[in-house]
Amino acid sequence: MSLDRETRAFLDKAAASATKPRHLMTPEEARAAFSGLRALIAKGPEVRTVRDLTIPVDGAALPCRLFVPNAEPGALLVYFHGGGWVVGGVEEFDPLCREIAAGAGVAVALVEYRKAPEHPFPVPVHDACAALAWLHAARQELLSAQLPLIIGGDSAGANLAIAATLQARDQGGPALAGQLLVYPVADCRFDRPSYVDPGNQLLTSRDAMLRYWSLYAPDEAQRLSPLASPCRAADLRGLPEAIVLTAEHDVLRDEGEEYAGRLQAAGVPVQHWRAPGQMHGFLMMLGILPGSRDGLRFVCDALRGLAARA
Repeated sequence: MSLDRETRAFLDKAAASATKPRHLMTPEEARAAFSGLRALIAKGPEVRTVRDLTIPVDGAALPCRLFVPNAEPGALLVYFHGGGWVVGGVEEFDPLCREIAAGAGVAVALVEYRKAPEHPFPVPVHDACAALAWLHAARQELLSAQLPLIIGGDSAGANLAIAATLQARDQGGPALAGQLLVYPVADCRFDRPSYVDPGNQLLTSRDAMLRYWSLYAPDEAQRLSPLASPCRAADLRGLPEAIVLTAEHDVLRDEGEEYAGRLQAAGVPVQHWRAPGQMHGFLMMLGILPGSRDGLRFVCDALRGLAARA
């Protein structure tokens, strides 16, 4: 299926106003450009409570925003935002997390980890693991219940969620009821068909991903770690149930689907949907791309079911 009409129109408008390609931007320029999306994205629904927190980690305090949709949420989703480990934060992903909280009936803790190049691999992985452990310990105080714990994220955030999931399994906890992986970064290979397809060189292109990887893990040997490239993990047995969303016109499509397939082969239950006609990043484009609604319907229905089984 070709890229949908609304996405093409959005890309044409973005191209007309762009000053330079994303892969040629400095981190500061890329962050400013990404934050500009905030003015375009719909604000998201009201939820019962929104609370700003700080999570202590070695040498820093991570911003975190907790969205509680109702008096009895079904689970706590710890969510790490996308942005190539370089851009993005709580404000840009606030609308998406409101939608997930309201649509799935789960509390969502949106974590802003330290970013590259100032904080390259493995610092964001350490932040993700520390945030997961802190929120696990704080569930009773924050939500008055020991809710089932789900971990998730999109793109680079999904990559960090996978790394924290692997660490939780290998280090004896916290126990996780599930994982939500939205078009995850899952490997450091750049020659898969989805990576080199000219039709997929959109907002997130092969060149952009090469740039992000160079900032996040400039030492190429580090990229081979399963905590950076989880497709290279030797054993995926014992991981929690996964919800995986990929996009048809995404350079990351093939690695995300390879990881989902490897989870299934290891005996992990997986719910996967490839969104037709969509590009990388479409889920957060609320009020811009109608396809985001279809993606949210899949994510929220799957999360609601997962929470009910936990």
